[in-house]
Amino acid sequence: MTPKTVFFSLFFSFASIFSQAQTIEPLRDEINQILKDKSATVAVAIQGTAMHDTLSINADRHMPMQSVFKFHLALAVLEQIDQGKFSLDHQLSFDKNKVDRYQHLYSPLREKYPQGANVSVAELLKYTVSLSDNLGCDLLFQLVGGPEVVQSYLHQIGIKDIAIVYNELLMQSDWSHQYQNWTTAHATNQLLQLFFENRSQLLSTENHQFLLDILKGTTTGKKSIRGLLPKDAVVAHKTGHSGKNEQGLTGALNDIGIVFLPNGSYFYLSILVSDSMEDNKTNQQLIAQISKLAWDYFLNKEEQ
Repeated sequence: MTPKTVFFSLFFSFASIFSQAQTIEPLRDEINQILKDKSATVAVAIQGTAMHDTLSINADRHMPMQSVFKFHLALAVLEQIDQGKFSLDHQLSFDKNKVDRYQHLYSPLREKYPQGANVSVAELLKYTVSLSDNLGCDLLFQLVGGPEVVQSYLHQIGIKDIAIVYNELLMQSDWSHQYQNWTTAHATNQLLQLFFENRSQLLSTENHQFLLDILKGTTTGKKSIRGLLPKDAVVAHKTGHSGKNEQGLTGALNDIGIVFLPNGSYFYLSILVSDSMEDNKTNQQLIAQISKLAWDYFLNKEEQ
């Protein structure tokens, strides 16, 4: 091959790569159209299986997590199980006094066991992640050693852009506390990928599948990432919602997850909405619209 031939071969190879890298940019424009008139701060991170299929908007901005951190907590719990500290069958006990402290917080677990009970770690994880249960969450925080232990674990596995200071009871006791439990959309996508690919055997095979199944069974956020997707679409995700304060401000309405396409491919999607003066329906709709745009992009890409 002559030097001239080599030059043109490299030129067209780089041109092809550059062209591929640009194909996701129209998606950015479509998302910005959705966000342009919204009175809210929105962070978006999208990652496909190819490195050039990456898109971020405000993805390094610190955003309150709310219940999204229950996914992070579940990872820490399962990691301690893999270390042999306890098992999924290990029983945790809570009494009526504990139940009564959570009367003002969302808890299907409290409704099931109003007098208290002995409950397995497996059941608590299912309630905490799939149903976003607050009592179950704090029981698990207590089991692993508190929020600081979970934060330290996440830093150790490479997730640096995150702070977990309060459990649910303390976070919900003061509106400002939610902002101290923060992460970024980039960091949540990073963690989703680290988990799903089970890099460096993050979890044992059994516990990895256990958590993936729980995430796929999430019942909250039906109008968010799942909102405009086909009814049979498979999404492994975790939501977080602050509600509104007296001024009508939503501190956080979030949804992060792994979206599986019909052909077996998938993409990671984190959408964090904060300081929104929009109503809940609008906040959910913008997440659903972004999710559908990403779904269409990756589906069309696979069909080409």
